[in-house]
Amino acid sequence: MLACDLRETLVMTAGAMRDAHDPWWVISSAAVALHGVTPIEVGDVDVLMSVGDARRMMDRLGVVPIEDGASLLFRSTLFGRWTMPPLVVEIMAGFHVATSAGWAEVLPRTRVPIFVDERVVYVPDRAELAEMLRLFGRPKDLERVRLLTS
Repeated sequence: MLACDLRETLVMTAGAMRDAHDPWWVISSAAVALHGVTPIEVGDVDVLMSVGDARRMMDRLGVVPIEDGASLLFRSTLFGRWTMPPLVVEIMAGFHVATSAGWAEVLPRTRVPIFVDERVVYVPDRAELAEMLRLFGRPKDLERVRLLTS
């Protein structure tokens, strides 16, 4: 069962993505929740998409790209935060994670449709999501892997 604020945010996100030209995914904790894992704390919704779709979506929603969105672990070609929904939606395009071999692009190979109040939200399959979270490697990501695979 999804929390009300997460459910509403996902419905709004799916609505905003209705005109996407390219594949898009919800990743991280919201994706773990969409796979039915409970309990899981979801503080925001991370959406991964193409640069073109991210640009169009951000323009349509009035989201201003954040120039300093990079961190030591993550960086995106285009990044912004949509703050209108109950939970912040982080829009990421050209998303990369730092690894021991350098920056690696995060681009899912699988795409599982999950219905949320008659809207479709896409997530990586369980195995790929767990692999992605292991790559992120933070304690909270490793705990999500444990919950996802147990």
